[in-house]
Amino acid sequence: MLHSRLMLPAPPQPELETAIGVVEGRLAALAEALRQRDMPEVDRRASELHRALADAVSHFGHAARKGQVAPALRTRLATAGAVVAAQRESLARATAALDRAIDVLLPRETPTALYDAAGIAARAPRRAGAVA
Repeated sequence: MLHSRLMLPAPPQPELETAIGVVEGRLAALAEALRQRDMPEVDRRASELHRALADAVSHFGHAARKGQVAPALRTRLATAGAVVAAQRESLARATAALDRAIDVLLPRETPTALYDAAGIAARAPRRAGAVA
């Protein structure tokens, strides 16, 4: 890669290479734990990924302030961020589907809506002397 300002090769960035490599490894490990549906392992891998991402962002932020982040490394970090977002979205959808299934199988004893299907308030009757 050529440095855009001086047209010199970009300096080697082993700390950034290492940081993004750790993130990519943690993402792969989390994906495998999710695939195996091993929830204790998912929790452990998610925590490891969180720490790796924080470390990578710190390294990249420091290098960016100096203007020394190679475009290829920026692309790898952006790709890792996209994978994290996709995993988060997938988990959110799975959680929502599970919540809906639980609501069907185990309906709540108290209604959550303020109105029933006819539009009539589904509140408990007021006691005498209660302030409205």
